[in-house]
Amino acid sequence: MFYKDKHILNILFEAIPEGVIIVDENQIIVAANHPVEKMFGYKKGELTNNQLNCLIPKKVHAIHKVHFNNFLNFNGVRKITHSLNLTGVKKSNENFPVEIGLNPFKIENKKYVLALIIDISVRKEDERRIDFINTELEKKVQQRTADLHNTISQLKELNLNFKKEIKKRKAAEKKLKESLQKEIELNELKSKFLTMVSHEFKTPLSGILTSSMLLNKYQLTEQQQNREKHIKTITNKAQYLDTILNDFLSIEKLESNNINYKLTSFNLSTVINEVVYNANMLLKEGQHIQFPNNIDEFIITQDEKYLKLALSNILNNAIKYSSENSTIVLEVSENNTVIEFKIIDTGIGIPEYAQKFICSRYFRADNALNIPGTGIGLNIVKNHINNLGGNLTFSSKINEGSTFIISLPNKF
Repeated sequence: MFYKDKHILNILFEAIPEGVIIVDENQIIVAANHPVEKMFGYKKGELTNNQLNCLIPKKVHAIHKVHFNNFLNFNGVRKITHSLNLTGVKKSNENFPVEIGLNPFKIENKKYVLALIIDISVRKEDERRIDFINTELEKKVQQRTADLHNTISQLKELNLNFKKEIKKRKAAEKKLKESLQKEIELNELKSKFLTMVSHEFKTPLSGILTSSMLLNKYQLTEQQQNREKHIKTITNKAQYLDTILNDFLSIEKLESNNINYKLTSFNLSTVINEVVYNANMLLKEGQHIQFPNNIDEFIITQDEKYLKLALSNILNNAIKYSSENSTIVLEVSENNTVIEFKIIDTGIGIPEYAQKFICSRYFRADNALNIPGTGIGLNIVKNHINNLGGNLTFSSKINEGSTFIISLPNKF
């Protein structure tokens, strides 16, 4: 069983798309996967047993040794951060920018450090281009605004009868500013999106890697609880990544109009029970979902798959953005033609300025940036609900909670 587990861990180690190395307390590389060998220009197995300094610029060898020893003594995790300007050295002596996450661990009283290394050359180039585009856009705004002001001044000096023309010019100026501002916001949104995707994928991948490697440490029967803990971590992280990928696939299908909605008649209580059951897996300490139990005989005609998706997304958000020991309420009401689902929470709420953007793709309010998420779930839900002839509305107050309402036609 040990050799089988070791073989599985080796497969997982090599399957990670980012570069991973493990060094001992003497800065000797004891393991390196294929992506990191390729990243630094080495052949398979060539890095193993080498000094870590071969991957670090010579000018920082001395200070790196000090940082390395301090990190071992501190014995804490250093997550990947964009604020550090780190550089790696390829076998060809070419320098390139990297981001590195560090995680210390012990095996048989020996200290090791696991490093997750990402080549960010492409992203750095993208950031440089985005900065250049933003600078050019700002210049255009300033130049065009100056031109318009100059034209308006000339018209005023010529004759007061040109007031109508001046008014038109002002309107054009405003429209131009709005258009250029939208271009700037779009570029900022793209930059944030790249950062968000990178973070949302790296964090669970790091957790999967660490837990999968630590599984090998627990071989005894009495250590089953530790094994189950790490297996649960791997499962949860993998499910989170699967959810993100499914969201991106949904966006692609929505944009290409490649979705075939299927209307069927089904018992509403079955859908509600399934959605609540799955949501219960995500509940925090003391949280509770209150839902109706008097809908057993209620049959509706709609697309069952996308109704589940919409209810699950909003219910999961209510759990995620609410505190422990809180109650999330799911209410259902109907008449002959419309069915309405209302999900009420007492969570962090949505700031007033952000409410008009909350269903926009990739948008996330400032008070939610420290909570995992991609900012595309509500956009997907809103599109599906609209395509099914329904409507998604909400009301919210900061630090008091939110109420989301899904209205769908009951198509007999």
